[in-house]
Amino acid sequence: MLAWSQEQMAEQSSVSVPTVKRIEAADGPIGGRDDTAQKLIAALEEAGIEFIPENGSGAGVRLRKDIQN
Repeated sequence: MLAWSQEQMAEQSSVSVPTVKRIEAADGPIGGRDDTAQKLIAALEEAGIEFIPENGSGAGVRLRKDIQN
């Protein structure tokens, strides 16, 4: 959706590149520190990603409608 590289994600979230790589490579539930997850979520939300809660069809993400390209 955002076409960010791992380096861009790290920069936008203030999380290290190795941490971003480790999280992306994880198979199954992601472990790690809660503050790291919150930094990643905040960076994505700031960029216009909207997290959609479980509604019977599963959780998901989408771009906010008010985002300008």
